[in-house]
Amino acid sequence: MAPPVQQTAVKSIQEYFQCKLREPRRLCLVTAPDGSVHPALKEFPSRLFVETTTRCNLLCAMCVKQTPDCGVVDGDLSPETFAALESALPYCEALVLNGIGEPLLNRHLEAFVARAKVLMPAGSWVGFQSNGQLLDEARAVALVEAGLDRLCMSLDSVCPDTFRKLREGGDVLHLDRALAALRTAKKRSGRTNPRVGLEFVLMKDNAGGLPETLRWAAERGVDFAIVTHLLPYDGKHVEQIAYDSNTDEAVAFFKPWKERAEAEGFDLRHYFKTMWNYLRTPEEQRIVDFVKEMQAEASARELFLNMKNLLDRDESWVAELESIFAEARQVAAETGVELTLPEVLPKGDRRCDFVDRGGAFISWDGAVHNCYFLWHTFSCHFSGRKKYVEARVFGRLSEHCMRDIWNDQAFRSFRKEVLRHEYPFCSNCNLVPCEYIYAEEFEQDCFTNQVPCGDCFWCMGLFNCLQ
Repeated sequence: MAPPVQQTAVKSIQEYFQCKLREPRRLCLVTAPDGSVHPALKEFPSRLFVETTTRCNLLCAMCVKQTPDCGVVDGDLSPETFAALESALPYCEALVLNGIGEPLLNRHLEAFVARAKVLMPAGSWVGFQSNGQLLDEARAVALVEAGLDRLCMSLDSVCPDTFRKLREGGDVLHLDRALAALRTAKKRSGRTNPRVGLEFVLMKDNAGGLPETLRWAAERGVDFAIVTHLLPYDGKHVEQIAYDSNTDEAVAFFKPWKERAEAEGFDLRHYFKTMWNYLRTPEEQRIVDFVKEMQAEASARELFLNMKNLLDRDESWVAELESIFAEARQVAAETGVELTLPEVLPKGDRRCDFVDRGGAFISWDGAVHNCYFLWHTFSCHFSGRKKYVEARVFGRLSEHCMRDIWNDQAFRSFRKEVLRHEYPFCSNCNLVPCEYIYAEEFEQDCFTNQVPCGDCFWCMGLFNCLQ
């Protein structure tokens, strides 16, 4: 048996990859923390994300549908396709009735909610995310009477001009009307549900308005708020990314090394122009040796370091964002809003909530997928380059039942591989961009994994959604 990487002298990132390939694969966890069967390996999925439509009434600037490489076809979930899911609903803890598109455009939405509430077990919930622009009193009453448990509405700013810029075709006043309609419908029915939330897509331009938006929403009866970073589908939105690309572990590791270099009187930035010099001055050799020592220790700890990214960090912006988040937490504490914030730095300790919680994703046409990132075909921008994402389909409800698709060997093996969490940290890798993650068709990563999770920021805590 090959020794683990931390006991191997690793001189370069290439050798690190080779060591990973020689290591025995870690066994997948088959039980949950309480000793029960792991949700990803149960007979039926525990959570279903069901796309009721891909049509939308808005032209949101940050939506995948506004990009030329979007492979999303317009369509609505039919009652027949929803009925094909009914055998799985008695085992389902949560049903989220949205994907890409506005759920209120599907005229069967209330019927889906009502049927699910009949079939799902006690303690489960049904909800969806909406832009809220179409929610009037009549629709609010219908949803409340159907038994809807959660409704999360998009609100990225309470400034009318900013809102219209981000959500073309929408208006904050319409959202105000929707929230009022929900309050009235709940009061008339005597129900406390649905719990009402907001989703805030965080960008550099609107981040400062987060605390004000939370106060505005709390005054109108919002119970919870989900804040998520922007996934830039369009290259022009890359500059709006508010998160740091370096993991928290990499930043914590690099900080004392950078301080030591400064104390010893040299600038690590000079490394990039001296590393390729065949003839070096003693000072240049000292910098190269220093970086080699640092990289060797990082490799021994199995840490990915991207020197350029670490040196280019905008620490003032990170501090500003942390201050905004602190104020947002204070507003949430004062108003009683349940607040979910994303990380400022990607987490080194990764987990996939979609797979860990036993989630399956169903497109409006009945195709079954494994996670949010691989639900549709599109392109986005990652580490300064364009990345192509191909939808991963494990079966279709028109051909097989949900139980058979979920337990198919290919789907089950995919989930097991994700649960190992043994994939590279692509954003922190010195070899990015590489042919593995920027190929138009993904085959494997540099660890030979078949799951394209090395550059997924959902598992690093940067992206949130209703789940």
